[in-house]
Amino acid sequence: MIRYLLLLVVFVISLHALSNSEILKRADGLIKSSSQSDQFRAYNDYKSLYLRSIMNDSTKLKINSLKGIVKSGKKLHIDISTYEKELKKLTPKKKYTKPKQIVKKRSDTSKKIRIRSSHKLKSVTWKENNLVLSFDKKLTNNQINYFTLYDNKNKRFKYIFDIHASMLNKSQNLRKDGISRIKLGQYKPNTLRLVIENRSKIKINFKKESKNLVIKIQSNSKKQKTSFTPVNLNQYKTVVIDAGHGGKDPGAVGYKKYREKIVVSKIANELKKILKSRGYKVFMTRDRDKFVKLSRRTKFANKKNAHIFVSIHANAVGKKIANKVHGIETYFLSPSRSERAKKIASKENSADLSDMNLYGKNSFLNLLNHHNILASNKLAIDVQRGMLGALNKKYKGVKDGGVREGPFWVLVGAQMPSVLIEVGFITHPKEAKRLVDNNYRKTMARGMADGIQRYFANCK
Repeated sequence: MIRYLLLLVVFVISLHALSNSEILKRADGLIKSSSQSDQFRAYNDYKSLYLRSIMNDSTKLKINSLKGIVKSGKKLHIDISTYEKELKKLTPKKKYTKPKQIVKKRSDTSKKIRIRSSHKLKSVTWKENNLVLSFDKKLTNNQINYFTLYDNKNKRFKYIFDIHASMLNKSQNLRKDGISRIKLGQYKPNTLRLVIENRSKIKINFKKESKNLVIKIQSNSKKQKTSFTPVNLNQYKTVVIDAGHGGKDPGAVGYKKYREKIVVSKIANELKKILKSRGYKVFMTRDRDKFVKLSRRTKFANKKNAHIFVSIHANAVGKKIANKVHGIETYFLSPSRSERAKKIASKENSADLSDMNLYGKNSFLNLLNHHNILASNKLAIDVQRGMLGALNKKYKGVKDGGVREGPFWVLVGAQMPSVLIEVGFITHPKEAKRLVDNNYRKTMARGMADGIQRYFANCK
C-alpha cells in the first residue's frame, strides 16, 4: 500500500518536474558542497530519483540514485544501511585481474604523496580590541558559522563562532576586560567553537584576512549597560513535547520492571523546565500519567502552531539480547524500508492501531512534504548531537545509535518539523539504571535543549 502511494505521488510530481538527468546533475553538484543545506537538498534529490527508478523500472537510474543516497547519507550521518545492501545486490562484482608488476624508478621512491588535511589553528593572539585566530591555510566563506543566543537562565548574551577546523587538545579560556567570559574549544572533531559571553549586549564584528579570522569586540558604555533591556528571541518559538505512552499504555517494561511511560515523562518535564528557562514557549501533550491517542498528539501541536514537535520514547529488545543492545537514537518521519526502523516503529505504533485507519491515504501523503522531511532531518541531527555532547562529558560508554528514518504514526500529521527520540534501551541493565537516575535525565534533557537551540539558530 505504502509503495503504491509513493509511486502515485512521484508520478504526479514528475509531470511537472525536471528530467531525471537534470535532477541527477543538480544533485551531483550539490553533494560536492560543504554546506549542510546543499547536502540535504542533494539527499532529497537522490531519494526522489530512487522513487522514479521504481516507477520507471530503470536499473541504471536506481543504481545512480542509490549511490547518491549512500554518499549523501554518510555525510549527513543518516542510517542508509538498507540502501547500501540494495546497491550491493544491483552492482555486479568486478572480476579480479592480477595487477601488473611495476618497476619504480629510483627517483619515484623519494616522492611523497600529500594528503589534504583540514584547517588547523596555529595561534590565538590579542591585537588591541581584536581577537586574532591564525590558521595554517586560507579560510573560505562557508567555513565560519556565526550566530547569537540569549541565555535567559544565566542572563547572558552569547556570541558563537563555529569554525570548520581543529585546534589544540585542551579548551582555552581567554580573558578581556569588560567581557564576562571567552572560551575556545573543540566542539566536535571538525568544528572549533568560540563562545563570547557577556551580561550586557556587546558589538561584534569579524572579517577574514587570508589565514586569519579577526574578531573585533566592543563592549557598551556603562550608560548603555544600565538602560539596555534584553530581547529574548526564543520567546517567539513554540515547542510541543510529547512524552510517549501513558495511562493504560505503559510502553516498554524493561530491567527491574522499569516502565517507559514514567521514564520518558520525567525526561520530558526536565526538557520543559530547561526550554522555559531559556525563554521558549512550551506545551506538553500530557503533563501527567494519562493515555493520549496518537492522532491527538500532533493535532494538539498543530493547534498550538508549534515550530517543532519532539516525541520522547525509550527503546526495548527481548531478554535474549537485552544485555547487548543499547544506545541513543533519533528518528524523523519517512516511509523507511529498514527492517530495524520498522520493528521499533511497530512497538511505538502499537499503542493505538486505530490511528492508522484514521489518517488514511491523504494524511500519509502529507508526510512526503519534502520541506518538513529535510527540516526534521536537520532537527534530528542537532538533537542527537546535543544529547551525546552533554552525556559524554559526564558518562562513559554512551553509544551513538545514529539518526534514522522511521514510519512512526505519532509523527504523521504534524505540520511542523518533528522527531522521535529513543533515549536508550530500558531493557539494558546499565542504560536502564541511568534512565532512572535524575542527574542522567537532567543531563540528557539539557543536551536535547542545546540541540533544539542549535537547530533554531541555524534555521533560515
